Amino acid sequence: MRVRMALSAATLRQLRQRARDHFGDKTRPRGLLIAFEGPDGSGKTTQRKLFKTWLQTEGYSVVTTKWNSSDLIKPIIKSRKTVQALSPEEFSLLHAADFRHRVEHTVLPALWAGKIVIADRFLFTGLARDVARGLDLDWVLKLYQPLLWPDLVFYFAVTPDTSSRRVTATRTPNFYESGRDVTALEDPVESYYRFIKRVIKEYESLAIVFNMITIDAEKPIGDQHHQLRELFRSGQARPWSEWNADAVTEWLALRADEAAR
Repeated sequence: MRVRMALSAATLRQLRQRARDHFGDKTRPRGLLIAFEGPDGSGKTTQRKLFKTWLQTEGYSVVTTKWNSSDLIKPIIKSRKTVQALSPEEFSLLHAADFRHRVEHTVLPALWAGKIVIADRFLFTGLARDVARGLDLDWVLKLYQPLLWPDLVFYFAVTPDTSSRRVTATRTPNFYESGRDVTALEDPVESYYRFIKRVIKEYESLAIVFNMITIDAEKPIGDQHHQLRELFRSGQARPWSEWNADAVTEWLALRADEAAR
């Protein structure tokens, strides 16, 4: 990438070591990234809100980031969706760009400051939806490189029937939400059911491959919330993942490049 070419190999090594030292420093609070994943209608947003409130009452500083919420990219996606002009490839590329912008401007700055970042959907949303649209998983993964892995990923699992029932009880799924761009069905409810079956199938595979923590989202809300508390308490002591060194190093390089201008 451009920032890597602009900085010497020695400087990049120094930045990588700086990242290791910063996140490995046990004398300061370490930022934690917690992702809430799952299909529409799984209740993950409700659980995310409850979890954030609980963390704040426990004294933690919490930042939330939501899928498709970048001030820079979201208007572009919205305008393209309005005219139903997104191909699966463009859909994937724009959401990956939105994701990258939020990582650089919201997620990594908060983690560096020692805050807890709660992501209401993370890169796994892009992987599940894009592969359900027929794209190759490896191709999609490369759009998100360098990869930033959460410390904890909660996957809220529901059946396609539950997802469809909950979603269609409150609204008619829109064109892309229902997958009509790939199912070619006119009925948004029928299209949603067929598409969400594909999405959930991909999620289930990703949950195994990436070792997500599966939450039975068919259980009562209170039971799920207390389970999250216990999982957080047991998981917050995990050491910083060396897998994130590339992503943090590139972010530090970007900051150094911008400061030098």
